[in-house]
Amino acid sequence: MRFLQILLLPFAFCYGMIMLVRNLLFDLGVLPSEKFDIPVISVGNLSFGGTGKTPHIEYLIRLMGDRMLTATLSRGYGRESKGFILASRRSNVKYIGDEPLQFVKKFHNIKVAVDEKRVRGIHKLMDKFPDLGLVLLDDAFQHRWVKPGITILLTDYHQLFTEDHVVPSGRLREFRSGAKRADIIIVTKTPKVFSPITRRRILEDLKPQPSQQLFFSFITYGSPVPVNEEQDLAILQKLSYILLFTGIANDYPLQEEVRRKCSEFNILKFPDHHQYEMKDLENIRSRFEDLPSRKKIILTTEKDIMRLKIPEFSNFLKNLPLFYLPIEIDFHEKNKQIFDKLITDYVGQNQRNR
Repeated sequence: MRFLQILLLPFAFCYGMIMLVRNLLFDLGVLPSEKFDIPVISVGNLSFGGTGKTPHIEYLIRLMGDRMLTATLSRGYGRESKGFILASRRSNVKYIGDEPLQFVKKFHNIKVAVDEKRVRGIHKLMDKFPDLGLVLLDDAFQHRWVKPGITILLTDYHQLFTEDHVVPSGRLREFRSGAKRADIIIVTKTPKVFSPITRRRILEDLKPQPSQQLFFSFITYGSPVPVNEEQDLAILQKLSYILLFTGIANDYPLQEEVRRKCSEFNILKFPDHHQYEMKDLENIRSRFEDLPSRKKIILTTEKDIMRLKIPEFSNFLKNLPLFYLPIEIDFHEKNKQIFDKLITDYVGQNQRNR
């Protein structure tokens, strides 16, 4: 452990104790958790971002979205608005946040809403849509005012929560013992080639409760998608350089994927959920123009593109060869069938009487 981490341990302990007391008050019923007569699945983590919540929510949307009316609900991190908002394709990132905007742009068969008070948000969704069959709570592991039917906890393969510490000494939002609240634990961003020995090691590290199910997921990448529809895709066949910029918590899997596509690339990193300004775009263009080749593109994530979809950037961006790399998640071996059945059985068995 680094010296600074050790120095911050007393502060981390104090913060962890505050969260521990808070959780105890919920466990004892002093602080109320509301349970709904509709299937509610929560996806979250112990750490501050970087575990892959968005692609896992999208996996659940693909699994359930065509079977029944499904809604996503989050607080809308980074938005400038307040209260309950039902998103539409005309919404912008400042109004609803980047992840909800990605959902509403990408999936036309679901409802997307934001509300910092998730209990109120679920009630409003149920009132507006009597045939609603499922609510997916995004980043709600610590939001205990709602009692989900299934709680999914994500942890990054490269930094399991068992190897981390509470802020400010580490990146955890609460003590590791909070993981016991999860019904399902998913180890994310695992290698596609995943040995039984590694699986056993992780199992020994995490020590899941007998009632908890443990799964392992990995990322699959699609082909680069141009932001400008008039972009000539032939440039992708003979790339010499890529300028990669990201505003996400952990971009190391993306860097590995980009390295497979092009041996020469530069990286420009911004903070997680970074709200881009024109000076950032000018910096990106300047860095791009300095690359010593004509066979080059600018690449980023789908989530970052959502934060760039504002009118004041449109003219600037249309002159750049800007692409994003779409991602999905999948599960190893029989994990997929078991996970899918667990979710579909729960949702099917808990539909409300209409």
